[in-house]
Parts: sequence; C-alpha cells; structure tokens
Amino acid sequence: MRKIVTCVGLIISCAILAPASAQSLKLKIEQITSGNQHHFFGYIGQCQTIPWNATDRYILAMEIDHIDRMPRPEEAATIVLIDTEDDNKIIRLDKTHAWNPQQGTMFYWNPLAAKTQFFFNDRDVKTGKVFTVLYDIEKRVRIREYRDDNAPIGNGGVAQKGGAFLGLNYGRLARLRLVTGYPEALDWSKAENAPANDGIFVVDTTTGTRRLLVSYSQLAEKLKARYPDIEQIPLFINHTLWNRSGDRIYFFARGNWGRERKGGKINTPFSIHADGTGLTLHETHIGGHPEWAEDHLLIGRRGKNQVLYDVDQRKVVGTLGTPDIFPDPEGDISLSPNGKWFVNGYKKKDENRFVLYRRSDGLHGRSPGINKGSYSGDIRIDPAPRWNRANNAIVVPGIAKNKTRQMFVIRIVVP
Repeated sequence: MRKIVTCVGLIISCAILAPASAQSLKLKIEQITSGNQHHFFGYIGQCQTIPWNATDRYILAMEIDHIDRMPRPEEAATIVLIDTEDDNKIIRLDKTHAWNPQQGTMFYWNPLAAKTQFFFNDRDVKTGKVFTVLYDIEKRVRIREYRDDNAPIGNGGVAQKGGAFLGLNYGRLARLRLVTGYPEALDWSKAENAPANDGIFVVDTTTGTRRLLVSYSQLAEKLKARYPDIEQIPLFINHTLWNRSGDRIYFFARGNWGRERKGGKINTPFSIHADGTGLTLHETHIGGHPEWAEDHLLIGRRGKNQVLYDVDQRKVVGTLGTPDIFPDPEGDISLSPNGKWFVNGYKKKDENRFVLYRRSDGLHGRSPGINKGSYSGDIRIDPAPRWNRANNAIVVPGIAKNKTRQMFVIRIVVP
C-alpha cells in the first residue's frame, strides 16, 4: 500500500525576494517500497546520479535481506526496477556481489541510452575481482562487462554527458575505509602505499579501453610538502566527481582513516582536467560532500555557509541561501538536472530532514523528519537525496513502520 503524507503548512520565509517570501513550498512524501525486505538506491545524488530512467517511469533500486551489518562477499543484492506507472511494482532483474548498505553498487543510468541502460558494479566471488556491468532493461541482459584481470576496477562516477566512467580499486578502498568499498574485494595494489599503477582510471564505455588519469604516486608527490611522512601512509581515493561540462574531476586523497596519527588523518581535495593535466592540490576544504554546479563551480560548505567554490580560481566566490535555511551545510547535497533546484539533506537525532531550495529566488521548504533509525558507522543511513529528471522530486531512504529500510519520494507540489 502506498503511504502518502502531505506536508501542510510548510510556510518558511525567504529573505531573498519579496514574492517568494509570500509563498509556501508545499511538499508531499510518499513511501514507494514496502514489505519485509529492504530497498534502497545508495550513495548521494551528486553529479546527476539519477535513480529514474529517461522517461521518469522506472526507478533503480536494490533489494537486500539485512541492514544491520556489512555484506559478506557471497551475499548478493537483487537489482530491481520500481515501475511508477504500475503501482510501484517491483521488477527483479539481476544480482550483484559488489555493494554495501551505504553506497549501494554505484548505479548510473547510461547518459547515452538513459531510457533502457544502466551501469552497476559486480565482482567474481571466487577471485574477488570487481568489474562494471552495463545492463539493458528491454533485452533483460548484461550487454557488456568491463573487466581487467590484472587491475580490476569498478565504476566510480559516469561522465554526465556519457561515453566514459571513472574507475577505482574498490578492494583498496574497502581495506583502508570499509564503508567506501566492498568487503574482501581483491586489492591488487596493496603492496604499495602510493602505487604508480593505481589511482583514478578513465574507461571508454564504447571501446572498453582505459587510461590512468592520475596515480597514487603523483598524489603522494603533491602531498609531500604538507605531509613529510607521506611515504609511510597508505592512500586511497574517495568521491570522484565529474563536472557537468566533462572537463574537470574533483576528488579526495585520503589516508589514516580511523587510525591514530600525529597530525590526524589525511583528507585533501584535488582537482584535475579530464585529459590528465592540471592536477591541483586545494588549500581550501569545502566539506566532504561537495556537488558540481555549472562550469567549474562546486557547491560545498565553508564555516556555517553553503558556498560556491571556483576550482580554477581556488577560492569561494559566492554563497547559497543562509545558515537559517541550511542548518547543516555539510549535509548530503544535490543539484537538480536543470540546475534550478538544490536540496540539502541533514541529520537531526534519529531523523533525516531535507531542505528543497529554488536558486532563482530562494523559495524553499523543509520536509518533516524521516526516520533513519539508530544505525551508524559503516551501516548508517545517510540522507542521500537524488533528483528525478522532471526536477520536481527527490528519492530518499528511511525506516518504515515495520522497521525495514525503504524508499520515499519527496515531491514539490507548489509551484
């Protein structure tokens, strides 16, 4: 049964333009999955990680049996479609052994065929080798698997215009920060702290060929002045974010996550041009969950403000809203496909809440809290809002009344 809660009276004053201050942004919440199994999409909706296909009919999701621990390698998640035009019917398609409860399996609809094709990660259970799959929902088959036996990698972010994806060694990520990878996946570069043959790869989705965009060795060389003991620290990469125009990638080089170290953990932002030039270490940190806006601008957090940061100028060049509108600018954020709407998802006790904000005039509304349970650490349920293609709804996770993890849609009703 659908559970629909209409959020009445979301009248929040806007300090930017007078017309917006006189309006209210009305939101409607609908639980779209149910039952005794858990359903979720995974990951933040950065860089147009859109759960809906090109027609906005089908929503990608995973169906799993438990959410109280990380999965074992042999425990597969079922890949499903939610048919929004058939009472949210669940259509089961395939299974994957490369997933975790927070990140999912790095779903992306293929921008070159977003009506029928999507990417997800999988692994060979016997060898532990991770690879990426391209699946077609009309043919109901995997139409391509991107494998490399010598250096297995998985999708870490699809180019927003299509044609390529960024590849990462998820075994290395799992070893150095479990929540970012797949437990017990093969880490083929573990013998070195900063290998020259591992880092961020670019995989051509048509030919399957790949190139190393930037290596851990290059990152260590850049970090040496800031961290003299860098050679003793195993590095990993997280949040590989490809911008909308396709010419910049922003990411974090990390080390000593969860370990004691004099001076603390390494958590350093970098950017690089898509052709491999222009590797830049950034002095300004804009939070752990930035999102690309237009051109070379990122949306992030600086102090109490939601800010715009220019990666080429390497400085904050503007703000978005106010601290009253966005009480936690470090929350999970996402920009709508048309760039006109912005959402910030943040935690308050055992709930996730969401602020939906129109950039043109500052009109905004705040959702009621959605239960996220008391799960924490590697199995936490982050807000992770993701837009649809019509730019009027987001899908988010939550705990249903029967204590299962389910998916909810928050829809903009007005304007």
